Amino acid sequence: MDVQSTQADKAILQALIDSGAGISIRPEEIELRPMPLRAFHFNATECPDLFPPLVALASFCEGKTVIEGTSRLTHKESNRALTLQEEFGKLGVKIDLQDDLMIVHGGTILKSAKVHSRHDHRIAMACAVAALKAEGEVVIEDAEAINKSYPDFYEHLKTLGAVIK
Repeated sequence: MDVQSTQADKAILQALIDSGAGISIRPEEIELRPMPLRAFHFNATECPDLFPPLVALASFCEGKTVIEGTSRLTHKESNRALTLQEEFGKLGVKIDLQDDLMIVHGGTILKSAKVHSRHDHRIAMACAVAALKAEGEVVIEDAEAINKSYPDFYEHLKTLGAVIK
């Protein structure tokens, strides 16, 4: 990630900081260190594509994370607000949708489940990241949806030690 980028998605760095992630940002590298994560409040109205990774992050945080901007999610590859609520619900993560807010109840142990990407590359990647901390196997149906934007995603997860079949 280019920290000087004008892309809205670089706002994920602020969410990581707000969650208490041990993050060090330098122009040439971003380093993360394992730290206890806490719930955070984030306005994703101008960066709606961040909702899936924000939900994955929030699922690991203790407490209720509030993410604003759900009205922007209706016409993506799937209705991402409902999709995230349903698919992360299968993993044991409770998500409330209220007006323009998504409230993610984090800090629970994620469970083994079969989830579906709904043909949405960002949902597939978010589920895969969440699966890294699940207590059992997570099967992602239509996992190849990632080919739309990041064909090497699963290979890169493997280099980080993930077991992917």
